Amino acid sequence: MIRFDGRVALVTGAGAGLGRSHALLLASRGAKVVVNDLGGSLTGQGVSSSAADQVVAEIKAAGGDAVANHASVSDRDGAASMVQTALDHFGRIDIVINNAGIIRDRSFAKMSLDDFELILKVHLLGSVYVTKAAWSHLIGQGYGRIVLTTSGSGLVGNFGQTNYSAAKTAMLGFMNNLKIEGAKANVRVNAISPVAHTRMTDTLNAPEMQEILKPEQVSPAVAWLSSEDCDVTGEIIAAGGGYFSRVKLVKSPGVVFPVRDGQTVSIEAFAARRQEIFDLSTAEPYERTLDDHVLARMGVK
Repeated sequence: MIRFDGRVALVTGAGAGLGRSHALLLASRGAKVVVNDLGGSLTGQGVSSSAADQVVAEIKAAGGDAVANHASVSDRDGAASMVQTALDHFGRIDIVINNAGIIRDRSFAKMSLDDFELILKVHLLGSVYVTKAAWSHLIGQGYGRIVLTTSGSGLVGNFGQTNYSAAKTAMLGFMNNLKIEGAKANVRVNAISPVAHTRMTDTLNAPEMQEILKPEQVSPAVAWLSSEDCDVTGEIIAAGGGYFSRVKLVKSPGVVFPVRDGQTVSIEAFAARRQEIFDLSTAEPYERTLDDHVLARMGVK
């Protein structure tokens, strides 16, 4: 059985929905949990301590150990206070689950730049601030698990969510660099792309899907990515309704044009071989642009 005895987890946005489910599952398997939630509305307005406090009460009633934190991830000092809460109450930090988020959906034509920037600050910079606050502790102790939250909106797009989608896609770049920098210290960084019925998606899911898409159906993947058993880093797991899959960017084999001796590829040359360039029938995971086999085709050793 996978357990988290002796481990301390911070879950942001854990007062409801996915975050609450993640926190309850980790606590049920022995983790000590910092339950963070600002207690605001879906659009980021208002503050209330009741959401986080209630989840802490649930964990304690079930025999677990947890403490609440009511700061905002979009505030640097607030983010730092979450990690400090873990250190003050439990003496360490091992797991960081970046889940907190809000929405301000509108078509791009009607969206204000203030709303665009706010979503970036909460989702992207909020994850950066919290992770940064924990990073030195994880690296220093030679162990850590970080889970970022991306989204299908970020991976493939969704009308009216240019701000949210941009923030969620940015998680991938953040993850791909942290996986490299944390590798030697056994700090593994992965991402979850969840589909769940929460207050954020309440108007999107048909009634017959609401039961299937409970947040509890996503949390097992998050918990495994947070565990000592997790042996991957830099991966994206899509999850929802009992379905789990690995998501990867892929690239076609592509076309190599001769560019030595001052030759330059013309627009027409590109256009003439567009079908080959776009052909994904033998696509491979995208690890880097110029793989060894591409360099070989270019005549570079």
